[in-house]
Amino acid sequence: MKAMILAAGRGERLRPLTDTVPKPLVPVLGKPLIIYHIEKLAALGIVDIVINHAWLGHKLLETLGDGSAFGVNIRYSAEETALETGGGIKRALPLLCEGESDAPFLVINGDVFIDTLPPLLPLAEDALAHLWLVPNPEQHPNGDFALVDNRVHKQGDTKYTFSGMGIYHPSLFNGTPEGAFALGPLLRAQMAQGRVSGAMFKGLWCDVGTLSRLQTLESHLQNNG
Repeated sequence: MKAMILAAGRGERLRPLTDTVPKPLVPVLGKPLIIYHIEKLAALGIVDIVINHAWLGHKLLETLGDGSAFGVNIRYSAEETALETGGGIKRALPLLCEGESDAPFLVINGDVFIDTLPPLLPLAEDALAHLWLVPNPEQHPNGDFALVDNRVHKQGDTKYTFSGMGIYHPSLFNGTPEGAFALGPLLRAQMAQGRVSGAMFKGLWCDVGTLSRLQTLESHLQNNG
């Protein structure tokens, strides 16, 4: 399985840190956030990684290079301006599907911290996507999606937050436009057809979207290391 790390966002709420580095290079206890992902992927034997970039993207290339220092092979998908999640993944499909045109791939937001990767199981035969959900954090109390019998739904009695981790089949993006578009509406359309499976992520998860959340995460890691 190949993996993509989403790294094209501007990171406005992490300024001034993101005035000089792209958000995935913001350090957590001295190590850039994205390197935690790369190390976990390498440990699972996922060595073909695609990283998209826009804002200060050259710094990702300077820091990570071709990935050989981490035991992986990194290829980059450049975006002149950020294409949102859906558009960014579609732009990267030629790299993600090269040599394995129908193989599902893992996508992880570059601005989340996790202490472990979830179990990476094959997609169900009738599914085009598999999402991991997490309990709703303080900043997102109403959640995104419901989870019933391992299927993700737009509506439900209890909603959870999308973790930013998912496995996608390339055909999910059939018929989508060129340029920028959001992933959410695409997923919701497939949820209505029962074609999105899901599970709860049981590890430590943090959306490192603000300076205060970054500080809270670092304090937690220091106190529980």
